[in-house]
Formats: sequence, structure tokens, C-alpha cells
Amino acid sequence: MNLKTDVCIVGAGPGGALLAYLLAKQNISVILLERFKEVAKEFRGEHLNEEGEEILKKYGLLEKVEKLGMLRMERLEYWENGKLFKTVLPDPAIGHLGIHVPQSHLLTVLINEAKTFNEFSLMTSTTVIDLIKDNEGSVKGVKANQNGNEIFIESNLVIGADGRYSIVRKKAGIDVTVRKHGYDLLWAKIPAPIHWEPTIKMALIDGMQLSLFTQTNRFIQIGWNIPEGSFPSLIKQPFMPFIEKLIKAFPELESTVRSHIQSWRDFVLLDVHSNYAEQWGKKGVALIGDAVHTMTPTGAFGLNSAMKDADTLASVITEEKVSELELIQCSKQRKKEVARLQAIQIEKEQTFATQFVIYS
Repeated sequence: MNLKTDVCIVGAGPGGALLAYLLAKQNISVILLERFKEVAKEFRGEHLNEEGEEILKKYGLLEKVEKLGMLRMERLEYWENGKLFKTVLPDPAIGHLGIHVPQSHLLTVLINEAKTFNEFSLMTSTTVIDLIKDNEGSVKGVKANQNGNEIFIESNLVIGADGRYSIVRKKAGIDVTVRKHGYDLLWAKIPAPIHWEPTIKMALIDGMQLSLFTQTNRFIQIGWNIPEGSFPSLIKQPFMPFIEKLIKAFPELESTVRSHIQSWRDFVLLDVHSNYAEQWGKKGVALIGDAVHTMTPTGAFGLNSAMKDADTLASVITEEKVSELELIQCSKQRKKEVARLQAIQIEKEQTFATQFVIYS
């Protein structure tokens, strides 16, 4: 199968889906590719900050997402040995300390809005295999596989929005600098107890950060930092002493933790690292989101930065042309902000324990 479009976007996460919607809205033909059969797959970085919120407001999308369900965090709490000792309230001008938005809700709105434009096309179960290049090395499209069928898509611009292990970045020959942060992360999801309020709760366990994020539909997401590379040896140890530390930190969770976290298999391991590419594109290619600047979970910047990349990039792509110079200027603008946010992440990680000095 041979197809042709102005822009081909690889990866239907929030950044790719938002960009597809914005381009189709500008009468630019766009094909959005997703390797999974379902676009609204589970995702663990689901918190909007004020930047992401403003982008959705800007395009009249926030209310539509809210109708499907979202939850504003009312405060941030720090706990030690089962007791609350510090509370942080939101800036009244912002009104929250982050908004939990299930990825399925956000992507449903973005994809449905994009589908209202004839210039938009979504292809799921489609995996990019390679980039199509001309004799001078400029990218002219992608080669993909959809359910065993080979597809060639010719395009003026290929956008890599395909995450930290981006195939577009790899095939374009763009290098990234990978930075380890000294920890990995265990995720778990449990039902919230009755009367649990929309909060973010933090504790320090064995010198490592433990975070609880309230989610829509009365769930709690647990993010538990462990020393980098320690999980293989950790799972050889008895499980219950480990989980008792969680219960000691947040006694109110004892019943739901014992019911829903009963073995190491109830955790999902995330290999934590950040990366950064000096090149945000080449001739015929541009990268956004985790494909070009993977964030750690700290501060919940990843989702919002990907959406900001998409919003900024959409402003320099026109129906008449794709200017390489404007793409370079766009990347320069975003590079400075991303570098600032990644520096903030490192600072937050390195100073987290100082929040608990009252107990040292």
C-alpha cells in the first residue's frame, strides 16, 4: 500500500495526538500512526500541570476532557511514621497542585476532535520499520507494517512522537545523551479508602521517596523509588517486610494494601532515566516529547512538555511549506525550557530528603 500526506506522525500519545489535531485543524493533511491496536492504552504519567491545562483551555478541549473525568489535587502532604507533618496548598490563581487525567480520556478527546477534520487519518496496529530517504539523505516518509502488510507513506515531514525508545530517532541517526538518576521506580495501583481526598502524599522510606497520587474513579497510584538496579535482588527477599514499610508510612492504607498488593508481581518496574538530544530533527524529520527529551517522573513534567512541544511545533508548520529554518528556531525555543525543567527534576530528586530534616 502506498499513501501520501503532508505530515506523518509516529506515536499516538498525548503529544502526537495533539499535534495531529492541531495540524488537521490548519488544513494540513496528517496521518497518525500507532503501533498498538488501541490508542488509549494505560499510561502512568497522567498528571497535568498548569502548562498542560492552559494548552487544553487554549483550544477549548479542557471542558471536553473534564466531562469524561479528571481530578484536581487539593494539597501536597508530607508524612513521617504515619503522621502528617507538613501541608502545601496550591496557589489560589492556579487552584490545584496538578490534575489527574486518565490517558484514555485525554486521547479520546484529542482523537475524536481530530476526526472531525477530513485531513486527519489514524492508523492503528501499525509499526514503523524504517524511514524513506532520497539520494541526498533527506527523509521523505516511512515504511511501516500493519497486520503483516507493508505500507509506504510519503510525507513532507515525519514527526517522531514515539517515546523514549523512538524508532524514528534511531532510524534518523540522532543520538541522545542518557542520564541515570540513581533510582528505579515501582508502580502499583490500589483502590482508595473511603473519605480519601484528592491529595499527593509523600514519605521517606530508607532514604528513598514514596509518593501517592490520587486518581479519578477512587484509585491511588503508588510510586516507590528503589536504588537503581536493585530490583533483581529485592525480589529474592521476603515480600511482607517490604510492604509493612508502606503500611507504617500510611496506616490508613493497610486494608487496601493487604488486599491488592500481595506479591512482587503487583508492582510494575520502571527503569528511570532521562535523556536529551542536541538534534531535535534532520531534513524531513522532527522529534517531540520523550523521543527527544525523556523526563523522569519527578514533577510530572513529561506529559505537559510533550504537549507544549506539539503546540509550539504546530505554530511553525503551514499548509504551504515546512520550513527547516523555522523548525530549527522552534527546537531552540523548546531546548532552553526543557533543559530548565530537567535541571529542576534533578534538584527536586537530590533535595527530597531535606523535606524530612525535622525528623533527622
